[in-house]
Amino acid sequence: MDRKKVISLSLGVTALCVMGVAFALDRAYPPNLVRYHDISQMVVDRNGQLLRAFLSDDDKWRLPARVGDIDPRYIKLLKAYEDQRYDFHPGVDPLAVLRAIGQWVSEGRVVSGASTLTMQTARLLEPRSRTFSSKLVEMARAVQFEMRYSKDDILAMYLTLAPFGGNVEGVRAASLRYFGKEPKHLTLSQAALLVALPQSPERLRPDRHYMEARFGRDKVLARMEESVKFSQLDLAEARNEALPLQRMRLPFLAPRLSQRLVSASGDAVVRTTLKAHMQKSLEDILALEDMWLEDDASIAAVIVENANRDVIAYAGGSDFWGPAGQIDLAQSPRSPGSTLKPFIYGLAFDDLLIHPETLIEDRPMVFGDYAPQNFDKGFQGTVTIRQALRKSLNVPAVALLDDMGPVRLAATLSHAGTKLSFARQGTAPSIPLALGGVGVTLLDLTQVYAGLANEGEVTPLKITMDQKASQPRRIMGKTAAYYIRDILSGSSMPDGWTQRAGFARRHTVAFKTGTSYGYRDAWAMGYTRDYTVGIWVGRADGAPRPGAFGRNTAAPLLLKVFDILPSDQDPYVPKPANVIDVADRQDLPLRMQHFERRSKKKHVAAITQRSVSAPVIKFPANGVAVALPDEDAHQGLALKAIGGAYPLRWMINGELLSQSTDMLADTYWYPEGPGYADVVVVDAAGRSATAHVQVLDGHE
Repeated sequence: MDRKKVISLSLGVTALCVMGVAFALDRAYPPNLVRYHDISQMVVDRNGQLLRAFLSDDDKWRLPARVGDIDPRYIKLLKAYEDQRYDFHPGVDPLAVLRAIGQWVSEGRVVSGASTLTMQTARLLEPRSRTFSSKLVEMARAVQFEMRYSKDDILAMYLTLAPFGGNVEGVRAASLRYFGKEPKHLTLSQAALLVALPQSPERLRPDRHYMEARFGRDKVLARMEESVKFSQLDLAEARNEALPLQRMRLPFLAPRLSQRLVSASGDAVVRTTLKAHMQKSLEDILALEDMWLEDDASIAAVIVENANRDVIAYAGGSDFWGPAGQIDLAQSPRSPGSTLKPFIYGLAFDDLLIHPETLIEDRPMVFGDYAPQNFDKGFQGTVTIRQALRKSLNVPAVALLDDMGPVRLAATLSHAGTKLSFARQGTAPSIPLALGGVGVTLLDLTQVYAGLANEGEVTPLKITMDQKASQPRRIMGKTAAYYIRDILSGSSMPDGWTQRAGFARRHTVAFKTGTSYGYRDAWAMGYTRDYTVGIWVGRADGAPRPGAFGRNTAAPLLLKVFDILPSDQDPYVPKPANVIDVADRQDLPLRMQHFERRSKKKHVAAITQRSVSAPVIKFPANGVAVALPDEDAHQGLALKAIGGAYPLRWMINGELLSQSTDMLADTYWYPEGPGYADVVVVDAAGRSATAHVQVLDGHE
């Protein structure tokens, strides 16, 4: 074998050995990316715009950044200033190393370093003291990174981890803190400052050392004058641009919702359905209104796009830093006042009990031991259904609910996904439900009002983009929903609204107000073809606010919120085929011309069907323990009662169970798991019985 072949073979074997050793070392000592993955959790809007960020586990503002998210001029300046051959070297730049060694030999000191951006990234991931051995480790890591990752991936690590003073790391966090904007669009001066800052993050902070920061920025610009061909005009403008005198707060939109979503998700980024600009506008309105609230009251608001049920703005309160500011009041059960009345009328429309022009009596009436009065303590006499709902008269609403039974309304709302919170667990729905005798959250109430806007079909609201679509649930027919919209669209405006300068009613808003007992809660719920808005005003502790009611407190705010929304694309609402248009009330069927209470006769007839005694729960009996059915079981626990007037309705912990179409058939309960439950049965006469039971794991 000749000499050349021997040398070639030797070199080949050596190369293989080196590669083998490198491969073994790479597997034995993989890169430590813990710091890179320990980023600030972020909540963003549907377009990726930051709403709120949270500190990383090591208390840093460390926001992830990719090359495509950064202004190209910054990337160009960074490479030109830090690592001109970044795109070509294998992690270590031999020319830079030779230059540094030559300068060290000739000058007897370090004149310039040889660290590439890849080596700096290795140091950011695994901080070490500045020693010769540390430099060798960084060089080895740099080569390893280049073998494992793309150039853009390595640059993303640097862009995420580079220090910018204090606990700010990464160019995205720095741009937001110093300039109040994302780094997608930076001025030349801003880009140069962000390139200079990591050289000495504390010494070059413009909010603390303005002149040093200015000098550092200008040094970068001076270097660029030779290596990057910017125009002299651009460079002059950059040198004259003022630097920030203080750091800004990171975006802090939808703080309560963001906190809840982050707590429930382990994802680094939670993408919501919110629109950042709409969220900001809503919070600005609430902040201004909050200045007029002098009794520690707060405001919650929700805006929904009806077409897809997306929540586009959400405020759980108006002052996050005020008393009880961290409580999400949009998800706190409160008495809804009169805001449930439209659903009573909707069910009555469905039953063909009434028409908008039907006459109904608003006179003193007694329902058992309950004698409702109107807000003004007076009575209107004989009115139409349209007038009764628009004026929010109490006696007509209670009379209708008494006729159809409060369980019917509770079942309808529960079917729509509304969680009803009664004063005592296990309490059966009763007549006061018509006037707010139950707890409902603003979010749930907005959801069912969005159902009114969507022709009576309720679909769960979407708050996150990855939330799975749900099947709609119909709570009333299209005709009933049309009547409700037609009536509420004619609601009179709040006092003085039309005279307030700067506001115009650009939408035809169907809205309903409500006030809970003792002036504790003021509500305004409204919708157009495209949007639904819910407003709640009150104190977090539920204290009374005399004189503050829905019409004078929440309704003006509702219309202000609609004023910031775009006009409906198509405000026309098609009229269902079954709508009855009447020129004269006499054209209505006789039974629909004037509403008369049927509840007493109906209940007596129902009672005589089986028994005059009140219902008694036979299974599960009060105080017993029952076994959790097997997952493979085709039936749950059969609920049984004796006595009572049919049909019987069953509730578990305040939630109504679906009823069989056969009123005499058994109702089955499928417990979600072990625990305690209140089982309630309610008969057609409104009488109830309760059993407190314990559910045990069947495998125990």
